[in-house]
Amino acid sequence: MNNVASILVLVFLAVSFLQSGQDKLFHWQDNVDWLKEHFAKTILKNVVPLALLNILVLELIAGILCAVGCIELMVNGGRTFGFYGAIFSCVALIMLLFGQRLAKDYDGARTIVIYFIPAVIVVYWLN
Repeated sequence: MNNVASILVLVFLAVSFLQSGQDKLFHWQDNVDWLKEHFAKTILKNVVPLALLNILVLELIAGILCAVGCIELMVNGGRTFGFYGAIFSCVALIMLLFGQRLAKDYDGARTIVIYFIPAVIVVYWLN
């Protein structure tokens, strides 16, 4: 099996984004309330629910594509779904990073970079 590292990173991304999306779905109001406070002094203060919905959709797309991509890699060595899952993961993480930087939450931004590195690596591997 030549794709073990790619599969492991895709599983990591799928778990991360599907769990995050699940949390947003089932704890929507808690997330909106926290984020309204978090972004109170930014240009995002009036669009928090819309921004959260945007991130939720991106995370679910990324998580599903990464999960399907993992299966595709294992079954027939195909890289299409995993590649696009990794791309969507990177886009979602860049958006999250933008928000954290805007809110001046530099520790939060640093944490996002930790997720971004393997996402970019798997984009490279599957390209």
